[in-house]
Amino acid sequence: MNFVLKRNLRTIGILETAGYTPAMVALDAMEKGFQIRVLQSELNDMLGICIKILGDVDQVELALKTGVEIADSLNGSAVSKCLNRCDDLAYPVLDAPSEYNPLIQQDVVHQPRSPSPNQTSPVKPTGNQSKKQGALQVATDQIAALGFIETQGFTAVFEAIDTACKSANVEVVGKEKLGGGFVTVVIKGDVAAVKTAVASGSERVEALGKLIAAHVVTRPSEAVLSLLP
Repeated sequence: MNFVLKRNLRTIGILETAGYTPAMVALDAMEKGFQIRVLQSELNDMLGICIKILGDVDQVELALKTGVEIADSLNGSAVSKCLNRCDDLAYPVLDAPSEYNPLIQQDVVHQPRSPSPNQTSPVKPTGNQSKKQGALQVATDQIAALGFIETQGFTAVFEAIDTACKSANVEVVGKEKLGGGFVTVVIKGDVAAVKTAVASGSERVEALGKLIAAHVVTRPSEAVLSLLP
């Protein structure tokens, strides 16, 4: 992130949850309801994920309150903190560089892939960068709904996604691993199809593993879309 932009957004909100789904659903509600932007997400390697947001202190505090309520409704055991007037020396820790964990074979720090629509980019994109951002915006505009199925155990999640895809016309976006056997698969499609797929997939989990969370997000926010696996 540009240093000048950092100094103008000195408040960072931290929302840490147990489970990927509670964090993404909470982030969706926070961005839709308040004037915040997402900085990044970072896995904590203990079944959880940390979402970092930026904005004015009052908006960040209100957003975190809503985020905690949403996450806890999905058994996310949320912890939050509003860090106001962050010291410049703290940013290298708070704004973590991209990191890949070979043990779980995926990134553990997710950087948003496009600027928020209400936020001016520090550097105007040109050439291929502009084309890529334009293609991402077109793609995200076409997503009516996202579905999340989170389980403890690979066999359960594989059965769930196979059933989900057979039951409705949906596409798989990807999967996210948090360690401890927690795995989330994300699907997309129209609202009715995603709801049907999530319901069908969730029913198949209990016989093979543990269902952690299942949820459908309609008209997902750009923040959520930018952090998807």
